[in-house]
Amino acid sequence: MSENCFHCGQDIEKERILFDEKTFCCNGCKSVYEILNINNLSNFYELNKRAGIRPNDENSTQYDYLDTPEIFEKVTDFSEGNTSLITFKIPVIHCSSCIWLLESLHTINNGIKYSQVNFTRKTLQVSFNHNELKLSELANFLTNLGYKPVISLETADKNVDHLDKSLLVKFAIAAFAFGNGMFLAFPEYIGGEDYWMDHYKGLFRTLMCILAIPVVFYSASDYYKSAWYGLKNKIVNIDVPIVLGIIVLFGRSVYEIVTDYGPGYFDTLCGLLFFMLLGKIFQKRTYNALSYDRDYKSFYPIAVTKVDFEGKQNNILLSEVKVGDRILVRNQEIIPVDAILINGEGNIDNSFITGESESISKHPGDKIFAGGKQIGSSLELEVIKNVDQSYLTQLWNKEAFKKHETGLDTLTNRISKYFTFIILGIALISGIYWSFVDLEKMFQVVSAILIIACPCALALSAPFTFGHIMRILGRNKFYVKDTLTIEKIAKLNTIVFDKTGTITHRKKSNIKYEGSEINEFDLLNIKTLLKNSNHPLSKSLYEFIEVNDDYFPVENFQEISGKGYEASVRGIVYKIGSARYNNQASKNLETAVYISKNNEFLGKFIFKNEYRENLQNLFKKLTNYNVFILSGDNSSEENQLKELIPNYKGMAFNQNPEDKLNYIKNLQDQKMKVAMLGDGLNDAGALKQSNVGIAIADDSNSFTPSSDVIMNGEKVVTLDKYLNVCKGSITIVKMTFIISFLYNIVGLSYAVTGHMHPLFAALIMPASSITVVSFTTFSTWILGRKHFKKQA
Repeated sequence: MSENCFHCGQDIEKERILFDEKTFCCNGCKSVYEILNINNLSNFYELNKRAGIRPNDENSTQYDYLDTPEIFEKVTDFSEGNTSLITFKIPVIHCSSCIWLLESLHTINNGIKYSQVNFTRKTLQVSFNHNELKLSELANFLTNLGYKPVISLETADKNVDHLDKSLLVKFAIAAFAFGNGMFLAFPEYIGGEDYWMDHYKGLFRTLMCILAIPVVFYSASDYYKSAWYGLKNKIVNIDVPIVLGIIVLFGRSVYEIVTDYGPGYFDTLCGLLFFMLLGKIFQKRTYNALSYDRDYKSFYPIAVTKVDFEGKQNNILLSEVKVGDRILVRNQEIIPVDAILINGEGNIDNSFITGESESISKHPGDKIFAGGKQIGSSLELEVIKNVDQSYLTQLWNKEAFKKHETGLDTLTNRISKYFTFIILGIALISGIYWSFVDLEKMFQVVSAILIIACPCALALSAPFTFGHIMRILGRNKFYVKDTLTIEKIAKLNTIVFDKTGTITHRKKSNIKYEGSEINEFDLLNIKTLLKNSNHPLSKSLYEFIEVNDDYFPVENFQEISGKGYEASVRGIVYKIGSARYNNQASKNLETAVYISKNNEFLGKFIFKNEYRENLQNLFKKLTNYNVFILSGDNSSEENQLKELIPNYKGMAFNQNPEDKLNYIKNLQDQKMKVAMLGDGLNDAGALKQSNVGIAIADDSNSFTPSSDVIMNGEKVVTLDKYLNVCKGSITIVKMTFIISFLYNIVGLSYAVTGHMHPLFAALIMPASSITVVSFTTFSTWILGRKHFKKQA
């Protein structure tokens, strides 16, 4: 009897190595076992026995070419300071142990910072210190562990995977065999005591068997693979009963023609796989269409400030940015595209990309990668690469920023798990019963049960419904991070609004100045300084001051969140911010920006907030929610807000970013499910703390991984519609659950009592999925039309 290697599970052929009372097939497997043991990662073998991959024996110089600067730059996603980021294609990733080991690489090698597996794409993203660990050494390290990366020009160019046509080939073979099988079986169906038929029936049956063989062994191969991988990983998935049904029908058919007992079920079997593959093609096409629809996420409204050569600023959508354009990036804003620094002092925080919050200084002429965040004065950048919005979407969806909660998808998976065991139990009991009543019918009954019972309709309910809802919300300028966010929105009972920039908008006419006269020299300097801040009041003031922006150099820029900022312009230090920041006493009934020059107070710009239209109607419709208002301003407009929001539960003023975060936390401690609406940048902490963070984008770069939703500012007054659509989507999912359960109960009752032919079961199975998809598509369309009229 052949022995198997403890690590990779393969037969031991050439050498047999004993180590630690375990047997290995080569030194490579033994070395990997030692590495895992030394680093306390022996759980790898507990997750899946013999899950390892046999390491490659190739020489260690095969990846040296990766250290060539040109190749290195081409294959890496990001490289800055000490940190580089690369995505490897690793086809041998096959189970939970692989994922666990590959995401624990940082514990084995100190040069690796973190690693993340995408199981469906078989890719591994690694962040590593390229000064401590060369790229060639990283590739060799993975190869020695048994996970050889595939590196080619195609993977370097990040090409999209080609369309897999194998499913169509399998379907075509099944269609050919089904058509011809029916033709050959036709004389037997007619019956009668015909000499000619009696003489040639053996030939016809043999031909039907020959036609069925490629269908059973090739066309159905995906079902076998899926069932095998599931069982290998101790999961009994839906393909297990389908495979059993195919084996039962094929085995019975071969037995019948060998013993001349009957014609078998070859035509039924080919028809069965024909309709199942047809259903699979339909599902695949629908999924592809859905994923194409979901790509709208790549076009959420990240606005950027484009600067022309005369210094004029213009807000445009990121999708309109072209190579060669000049863009302005302010303090705390994300750099949306690879660019060269033209003006300003770059102080870039790459924590969104690398996971490490260390700042890297940049000087004019240096390259800056998309995804970095500027800390300090504004930068003027020249775009050098087309916008990769999917890259920014990936940053937004990064695991580190996800708020881990389970949802309906998890519920569906649990139901599907037990579903298969229940079906196998029903099939076994029915098989035993029918074996005593009618042995011939038993095969049909068991096959029909195994084929008709399908949780596919159940599994399709949530992803299809939420996919359509995401598209409808996106078309109406409400961009949701993922499907789980829709479930979380449906469960909300508390909404917290930030005042400035969320329920208010300002116009030039609502600003007036009080204080000593500001000369033109200072006014030009102040105008230049104002554009460095992303605060809504600074942006309004920048537009209000009617002098040209001469783009003077800004030095030693410092901003204290919630208070103000200071910097030196043409040798003079200016302070812009709150009264306290400028050592002044604030008046209680006004919103104002105070300005000092060399620590001498100049004056203040007083803002009269203008609330968004139809706000009162919105708050009347939010009676089922606890409404709270937070503001960094003083309580000057408290009475006005109380008139506007009669059903408010609480208001808090003079709140700095930390106060807002603690306020949200306090509400959550009272078992409230909280949504926070605020500025994506100034309220990032509160947005991240809340159950659902909604960043309001009003012609500004409000992109932040802290938020779950990006919402157009104009749509705030119709917030109730978005909340109702999310609640309605949960109702639709529950209705589709009921439809799929009813389908299974009715179908099984017919199959168990012997009133259903396996071929009819094969027709009904994809029909259930089509019914669910059609129902959810139609229902979500009606839901969208109800709330958004023609835009759904």
